[in-house]
Amino acid sequence: MFPWTHAAFGYLLLFAIVLLFGRRLSKAELVAVLVGTQLADVIDKPLAWWFDAVPSGRSFAHSLLFAVPLSAVVVAIAWRRSHPEVGFAFGLGYLTHLVGDTYVAVYYWRPEEFSFLLWPILPPYPYDDFVGFGDFIDGVEITTPGLVLFAVTAVVGVAFLVQFLRAPWVHAPRS
Repeated sequence: MFPWTHAAFGYLLLFAIVLLFGRRLSKAELVAVLVGTQLADVIDKPLAWWFDAVPSGRSFAHSLLFAVPLSAVVVAIAWRRSHPEVGFAFGLGYLTHLVGDTYVAVYYWRPEEFSFLLWPILPPYPYDDFVGFGDFIDGVEITTPGLVLFAVTAVVGVAFLVQFLRAPWVHAPRS
């Protein structure tokens, strides 16, 4: 997944949960979920691609052996500061990142690709070629279903943006 898809997945799941509880999403929760959705790649990709310090761009920070304790520490700190919802948002974002990195393996049922979740107990799956944004764009084929999906996504995104900008908490004075 690309960074924006990780961010969208984590944000939309948190937004749905917050709506179920009849609350509004705070700015602190928004920042926490966005940091959570990006942190695994911010740690692992440079360590693997630039410094050759870990075997894969999905190893150390993508491992549940790192993700779960880190999320627990963040939740504990947030709880002590009387903002457990912020810790929950971070943990949810971090864990949705891991789910987002496994959805293709789940869909095609390739369980050997889950090995990064238990690194270093299991070896990382060797699929880690760097794909930049330019490579991604070069590989995109414009098809009718693709254009329809893009149009629907754009309309929904604009609708969310308009709704967000009209929301009372956006224009409310800060206390």
